[in-house]
Amino acid sequence: MSAPQPPRIAVALEYDGQNAPRVTAKGRGELAQRIVETAREHDVAVEQNPILAQALSAVELDDQIPEELYRATAQVIAFVLSLRGALPRPPRDRQQP
Repeated sequence: MSAPQPPRIAVALEYDGQNAPRVTAKGRGELAQRIVETAREHDVAVEQNPILAQALSAVELDDQIPEELYRATAQVIAFVLSLRGALPRPPRDRQQP
């Protein structure tokens, strides 16, 4: 017999590019599933990171994420932006050998 799976957690963030990301929705179980389904219906990227989701779920709705979660959250945002092609590419070396 396998151990029961913990309830799924989902946290939605809004990032305006200026301020720290803000928690706009969060939930467990069925609510988490609805958050993920709604995101996919609106072509919002979904990243599965249970440890980060657990930490972000402690943030109150409409609050900005705390500084201690900036790095982990920034990595996820950068990954999502790179998938969309929205991150600038580093400049290529223009020197000829």
